[in-house]
Amino acid sequence: MYDFIEGKIEHANPAFLVLNCNGIGFHLQISINTYEKIKSEKNIRILTHLAIKEDGHYLYGFFDETERQLFRQLIIVNGVGTNTARMILSGQSPTEIISAISTGNLSLLKAVKGVGPKTAQRIILELQDKIGKLSQSMDPDQFVNAAPKSFDEALLALQALGFQRNIAEKTLLKITNNNKLELSVEFLIKQSLKQL
Repeated sequence: MYDFIEGKIEHANPAFLVLNCNGIGFHLQISINTYEKIKSEKNIRILTHLAIKEDGHYLYGFFDETERQLFRQLIIVNGVGTNTARMILSGQSPTEIISAISTGNLSLLKAVKGVGPKTAQRIILELQDKIGKLSQSMDPDQFVNAAPKSFDEALLALQALGFQRNIAEKTLLKITNNNKLELSVEFLIKQSLKQL
C-alpha cells in the first residue's frame, strides 16, 4: 500500500520514528540498523512495509531495499513475526544476517533475543535458497569479510567447473568468513575444491 514516505523527522529513537509528511505524522517501527543510518538526518525518504494485524495497522520503516526485502523474507518463516524480524535486523547488519543464513550459522541467529534453536533452524532451512537471490542483488562490496573481486572470480571459476552457484558460494563464504585479508583467487579455488 505504501512503498515509501518522504518527510521531516519529528522524533526518532532506536525503536521508532515519527515522520512528518505534509502535516501528517507517520509512526514507523524501525530497527537499530536503520536508526543508526538516519539519526543525524533531518529530512529522509524511508521505505515502508505495512503489517495489518487484529489489533491495528503497523508501518515498518527501512533505510534501504536490502533490509526491507530481508524483513519480508523473515516474516514469511513460520514462528517469526514482525517484532522478531525487527529484533533480528537490530542485532546484526543485513549482510551479516544474509551471510549467516546462507552459511547455516545457527549461533549468530540464536544470539538474537526471542530466537531459539528451532526458529533459527527454520529460518535457515526456509530461506537458504531464497536468500541467494537477495544476496545477488546486493552490492558485493557490502560483504565485509570477503574480498569482492577475488570472491566473485573464484565463484565464477567454480561455476565453470560445474559446481552449483549456491553450493560454491556457501563454501567460499566459509573460507572467507574469518579472514579480512585479500585472498588470491587461486587460494580460494584450491580451498573450495578441498571442501566440495
